[in-house]
Amino acid sequence: MNISSIWFCLFYTTHQVVCINNINFQRKSVIGFVELTIFPTVVNLNRIKLNSKQCRIYRVRVNDLEAPFIYNDPTLEVCHSESKQRNLNYFSSAYTAAVSAVDPDAGHGELVIKVPSELWKQGDELKVLKVSIEFSLDQPKGGLHFVVPDVEGTMAERAAHVFSFGYQNSSRFWFPCVDSYSELCTWKLEFTVDASMVAVSCGDLIETVYTPDMRKKTFHYTLPIPTAAPNISLAVGPFEILVDPYMHEVTHFCLPQLLPLLKHSMSYLHEIFEFYEEILTCRYPYACFKTVFVDEAYVEVSSYASMSIFSTNLLHSAMIIDQTPLTRRCLAQALAQQFFGCFISRMSWADEWVLKGISGYIYGLYLKKTFGVNEYRHWIKEELDSIVEYELKMGGVLLHPTFSSGKEKDNPTPHLHFSIKHPHTLSWEYYKMFQCKAHLVMRLIENRISMEFMLQVFNKLLSLASTASSQKYQSHMWSQMLVSTHGFLKSISNVSGKDIGPLIKQWVDQSSVVKFFGSFAFNRKRNVLELEIRQDYTSSGTQKYVGPIKVTVQELDGSFNHTLQIEENSLKHDIPCHSKSRRNKKKKIPLMNGEEVDMDLSAMDADSPLLWIRIDPDMSILRKVEFEQADFMWQYQLRYERDVVAQEESITALEKFPTPASRLALTDILEHDQCFYKVRMQACFCLAKIANSMMSTWTGPPAMKSLFTRMFCCKSCTNIVKTNNFISFQSYFLQKTMPVAMALLRDVQNLCPKDVLNFILDLIKYNDNRKNKFSDNYYRAELMDALTNALTPAIISNEVRTVDNLNTEVRLILEEITRFLNMEKLLPSYRNIITVSCLRAIRQLQRNGHIPSDPSLFRSYSEYGHFVDVRVAALEAVVDYTRVDRSSTELQWLLNMVQNDPSHYVRHKILSMLGKNPPFTKATDSALCTEALVDQLWKLMNSGTSHDWRLRCDAVNLYYTLFGLTRPACLPLPELGLVLNLKEKKALLNPTIKPEEGGPSTTLLPAFSSSLEEELMDPVSSGVCGVGQPPHGLKRKLEATPPEPGQILQLQDDEARYKIRFNSGMDEEDVDMETVHDSSAFIHHHLNVMERPSTPGKEPPSEQATLSLQTTPSFAKEPSSSSKHIEPAHRHHHHHHEHKKKKKKHKHKHKHRHKHDSKDKEKERDSHAGYSNSPASGPSIRSPSLSD
Repeated sequence: MNISSIWFCLFYTTHQVVCINNINFQRKSVIGFVELTIFPTVVNLNRIKLNSKQCRIYRVRVNDLEAPFIYNDPTLEVCHSESKQRNLNYFSSAYTAAVSAVDPDAGHGELVIKVPSELWKQGDELKVLKVSIEFSLDQPKGGLHFVVPDVEGTMAERAAHVFSFGYQNSSRFWFPCVDSYSELCTWKLEFTVDASMVAVSCGDLIETVYTPDMRKKTFHYTLPIPTAAPNISLAVGPFEILVDPYMHEVTHFCLPQLLPLLKHSMSYLHEIFEFYEEILTCRYPYACFKTVFVDEAYVEVSSYASMSIFSTNLLHSAMIIDQTPLTRRCLAQALAQQFFGCFISRMSWADEWVLKGISGYIYGLYLKKTFGVNEYRHWIKEELDSIVEYELKMGGVLLHPTFSSGKEKDNPTPHLHFSIKHPHTLSWEYYKMFQCKAHLVMRLIENRISMEFMLQVFNKLLSLASTASSQKYQSHMWSQMLVSTHGFLKSISNVSGKDIGPLIKQWVDQSSVVKFFGSFAFNRKRNVLELEIRQDYTSSGTQKYVGPIKVTVQELDGSFNHTLQIEENSLKHDIPCHSKSRRNKKKKIPLMNGEEVDMDLSAMDADSPLLWIRIDPDMSILRKVEFEQADFMWQYQLRYERDVVAQEESITALEKFPTPASRLALTDILEHDQCFYKVRMQACFCLAKIANSMMSTWTGPPAMKSLFTRMFCCKSCTNIVKTNNFISFQSYFLQKTMPVAMALLRDVQNLCPKDVLNFILDLIKYNDNRKNKFSDNYYRAELMDALTNALTPAIISNEVRTVDNLNTEVRLILEEITRFLNMEKLLPSYRNIITVSCLRAIRQLQRNGHIPSDPSLFRSYSEYGHFVDVRVAALEAVVDYTRVDRSSTELQWLLNMVQNDPSHYVRHKILSMLGKNPPFTKATDSALCTEALVDQLWKLMNSGTSHDWRLRCDAVNLYYTLFGLTRPACLPLPELGLVLNLKEKKALLNPTIKPEEGGPSTTLLPAFSSSLEEELMDPVSSGVCGVGQPPHGLKRKLEATPPEPGQILQLQDDEARYKIRFNSGMDEEDVDMETVHDSSAFIHHHLNVMERPSTPGKEPPSEQATLSLQTTPSFAKEPSSSSKHIEPAHRHHHHHHEHKKKKKKHKHKHKHRHKHDSKDKEKERDSHAGYSNSPASGPSIRSPSLSD
């Protein structure tokens, strides 16, 4: 990260205009231009690097002069020229290098513009440069998503809409910009759309101007607050508009006919505004706020400057209970990110944790206020459990990665199969855990310095940023709007005067969590509790904790807190007890919250005054605690401890103690209506487990049945349920959960008891929702889940399975499922929640062998056009079928869907479900593991997903799950080849190739040995992915003496190259850029040059190709690396020249070489070193602009 500061200062963008003057929904294309106002900070700025992906660039002008440019995107295809390389270590370093090569934080970009020489002298006076770029997008695969429903009518009638999306720095996908969170500028945004459409974008809508023919209108937005390009967005569609009745500066947009839902869902947004403004003592930073609800959203919430894009599936009516809290949470998250994330941005990727942490932390405060302390503590426990589980399974999550040099060797997380150097190389799961850990660490900081100081720090950051935002660029104050880890920590020590260094070192600069094991003994003589706390810090994802830990002991005389100091090797701690054992005296027992209660103390140990013990009750360490105490102590803790976290811990612990006393404690909790509803729901499932363990000794009706009858059934006829009344949400959630838990009960034959199954069928039969003001969709879906849970494996028989020979219980279940599914077609439920449950039930029937296993039903439900939740449920069943039946056709079908499905979210879900429930793993042998599959997945992650960072990382994850880090076992060993040892920087001709553990091993075919020199320059920044070229002088030297078998080529260290890169950054000449790249002859010539040896998985290189590779070694690499860089839009252009190229390939390469050599031979020798050998120069610095 530290190298970026050198690059920052070549130029600053101060203002940018984005003008999109045509959006075509039929062709899914966009035409527009951008104009960037640039302040050079060096004399003679002659290169400007910008980010742009998949845009076709037509022309570039700098101060109204035509400017030549080069367009080159190394991430389109990560690994070039090597044909047999298939190991993930190799891919990972190649991918990181490709992303670094266009990283705007280091001053790089896909688009390199040469400033016309007439303007160089202006650098002396440091005049402003205006760079205008005309571009178009044709059927974008990322960045912008077109939703065009396939129905009759005009685009507006069809509710066609388009919106921007993406994960971290994705604005480059739809307009050229400096795509960095640290590069702020003011904006002017103009969008021309059909008169029936509305364009929503960031900033204030200044005016809407109709064209003379009244068929189109232009929306003019300005954003006077300096904002980073990734925080700019756009949504265009026939939106219905709602001005918030409580806050007129807030406007909501939704698709046609959803206005009533929008009104209800947004009715409490103003409360969230008021809450944040109050705790931050700071006004909302923008002049307006817009919420847009779109279909096929990439994620449920995406926040941009002054607007957020939500999934339309979050909208709900007043009848829906379950969706309401989820939607409120999404709105609260979006608004928190407006303050920290959009208004205040970050210095570098290493500071991302501060923004995610603060926005997650204040969102938590909103949860606490709106849903109560119980819900908040339950959420903190859930988040803590998930981060602990992830880190123990995958290894640590590092919040603040520091890279001391540009070298990839310096890897702070060797346990991961991806690099954490860039957001674009992270797995999605890791990124979610990263956000979770960030807000938990903010909470730890709050525990240390107090909430009051914490909010003061946030207020200070906001007020500095808000002062800076109103200044002109020349004041150099805009950097106050960027937060850095260092600045944040400095702010904390200034405000609170406390040193939180150790805390930051432990949780931010270091990954991993803590794992405690606790046990105790009571010493009656000394009246002392002897507590033993052990740690496991050797297994993956754990670290050693030294510092304070709080222990709460509930005794007969009250609850006492003790702070113990955990030293290097101290295990035992003596805690003096306050009360003598006196269980015979009748006296109320004081609890932690000051309440005094009567307890039946007959169960406890006569010698000890201890009721229960808790380790780290406030969750002020990121830890997992396994504590051993007697069953009666867990039961007391469940009944009388008022903290939901303690109750949930004791329920989990009681699963191991199936006794009548545990049964009684759980039943009491279920009946206790003052108890938090989520605790009661968890108790249901625990009770079912205990009942199954006590099967032989259980007396009375099945667990929970009598309780359910008492609470929800008619007094006169106990098998008929009362008409639904969900006015009390607590009892509604209990009524939904109890049947699902009861269905898990089993009798001695391991079947669901008949009376339980009949009871559930009766609940379905007599369900009556006519008088209820709330919908019972979710309740009916849970009853369906209950039937699914009641299924047990079929008795295997030889007869053919038909509906006639099903046993009666299963037939009843199947009939209910069929009836529900048919009803859904006539009267669909909200979010098709019942269809989802039915699909799960059918898959369960198949898995248990009651009906033939067949994926065709699921395949039809997963077609595009069904509701997204239904599709995901159906796909989950297909993924499961693929694993159980080892079906290669289904796996193929799923992977085709990943490549072709219109919905980005569905593609992401398929890959992540395959990763969680893989058809096979690297540890198992499987017939599915074939060379074709390896090639297909490799192609998918190498070039098939270049338009969507998240999807590419999903593909990498799946590849890792299936094949591991080294070369997949199912591949044949390559023939005699060249081995590159990237760790020791040596190359060796070696007949036996063994992929080594840990370090990537590279194999090159003899045909490619001529381009060995390039591969050897710098394994990470140039060789690994063919990104970059070595200096020509060196190249020629190496050509003279080809390596002999067994000879070792030593590599020069790349530190020198970094120096060259930054020192002579300004005066390089590398390409004949004098001629503007607009002439068709230029493009025609370049297209002919762009042939290359085959890519993996295509046809083998012809004799001629191999020959030409060896005859012209110094250019072998260029043609090879550039052909894939024609964007999809230009493919037809490429084919047009196919036949010419085949004949003239040889000739053109020489022509190409002479053309350049004659012009630039001298220049190249002097200054090529400074430019084209840099890791940033991409696969081929000469790939043409293709701007025609």
